[in-house]
Amino acid sequence: MDFNVKKLASGAGLFFTRAVQFTEEKLGQAEKTELDAHFENLMSRADCTKNWTEKIYRQTEVLLQPNPIDHTGARIEEFLYEKLDRKAPSRITNGELLGQYMQDAAKEFGPGTPYGSTLIQVGECERRLGAAEREFLQTSAISFLTPLRNFLEGDWKTISKERRLLENLRLDLDACKTRLKKARLAEAKTACEGEMAPDFQETRPRNYVLSASASALWSEEVEKAEHELRVAQTEFDRQAEVTRLLLEGISSTHVNHLRCLHEFVEAQAAYYKQCHFHMQELQKELGRLPNAFALNSTHSMAAAGSAAEGISSPVETDTLKIEEVQAPATGTRKAKVLYDYDAADSSELSLLADELITVYTVPGMDSDWLIGERGNQKGKVPVTYLELLS
Repeated sequence: MDFNVKKLASGAGLFFTRAVQFTEEKLGQAEKTELDAHFENLMSRADCTKNWTEKIYRQTEVLLQPNPIDHTGARIEEFLYEKLDRKAPSRITNGELLGQYMQDAAKEFGPGTPYGSTLIQVGECERRLGAAEREFLQTSAISFLTPLRNFLEGDWKTISKERRLLENLRLDLDACKTRLKKARLAEAKTACEGEMAPDFQETRPRNYVLSASASALWSEEVEKAEHELRVAQTEFDRQAEVTRLLLEGISSTHVNHLRCLHEFVEAQAAYYKQCHFHMQELQKELGRLPNAFALNSTHSMAAAGSAAEGISSPVETDTLKIEEVQAPATGTRKAKVLYDYDAADSSELSLLADELITVYTVPGMDSDWLIGERGNQKGKVPVTYLELLS
């Protein structure tokens, strides 16, 4: 019990000494040991690294999990599984859930109907997009988020702890310097008064004895303060070297984070490439499916035109023969192909990305299609695959 009381009293005294030193420094009443410029630059660089790493980490989390409510719930779930030393289960993505809803709706509407069959195709594509997103989230969490979090929760906490210890030792060092300075001033003042004191032949020899005793006490106090200063300086130098080594390790942290950043970019590029591929495949599939809305609109327009002219004729698009179509004298345009396209039948023209073709329209043709020519080849091409140039 006595040991604990002494330890508590010693800790309280040390805390009070540091508080006094810190306050006097802020008031400009005490000197402060300044670190060298290189050390200050290392600390500034470390603080900058911590601040921006934290911002990048938080915003990447928001990017990968944009819903704040879901994000908080996911973090709590990951925390619980981490404490239980178990792997968190893979969560279904919004794209997969949307795809499941579409396919369930197709069963209700009838998979044989145009709407139902289209829902099945789009739903399957959404499920693939959701699976690609889930893979991207997992890869990004492992290759990018985890290293950033390890730095913030591991290396940076160690650096912060050592920096706090260095600051405390710096306060102790400056307090010892202040104590030594005061002791030397008191010793010099006592010695000066002793020189002016009377000798033993005068009527007040006791003053000389007291002065000599005070001078000895202050000399002893100076020696004690010098010893404490040497010890404090040694501890401060040792801690400064430890902290310096940790701060210089920030360069290795930058190299590691650079590698993680490259991996994140690769994962993101692969994810968007997969999404682009799935959407292209979906467009091709939808182009092969019968579009009931377009057919109904075409038949309605044809029926209205026939009623106005008093004649009955089939829809022109049904009897359109590509080989008989001639390019108009005016109205042709150049177009750049955006994506590869495989012709579904002999009336269509296969396309290669980035090639240039000539396109034009013919009367009675669906607005989603154009006639494309490449040399001696001719056929229908989807408008969504083209960028009209002139």
